[in-house]
Amino acid sequence: QVQLVESGGGLMQAGGSLRLSCVASGDILTIKSMAWAHEAPGKQRDVVAQLFSDGSTAYLPSVEGRFTISRDNNKDNTKSTVYLQMDILKPEDTGVYYCAASRTDDGWWDYWGQGTQVTVSS
Repeated sequence: QVQLVESGGGLMQAGGSLRLSCVASGDILTIKSMAWAHEAPGKQRDVVAQLFSDGSTAYLPSVEGRFTISRDNNKDNTKSTVYLQMDILKPEDTGVYYCAASRTDDGWWDYWGQGTQVTVSS
């Protein structure tokens, strides 16, 4: 099992930056890929950034060039932290951001965090 805990959300003005963090613990050596998903009010949850086991990344076009996903493991591989650097924020970035982890690279997410709220004011 893997546990995911997000932090770093908050209120920011348009054009500003935020960095979200997600700490993964448990069987982190089974994790191959990780992602961040965005759920805007009243809308479906969309994966906006993915980080695959080979280090490659993929982004939704709406955040390409503004968001950056990265990952660090601690020295004994008991915890892994995935970040989402969010720059040039827009009001449409408002919503709950969820961290996800997968045991494969096929985009099927086995684990989800509880989410962190991001609000961008215009």
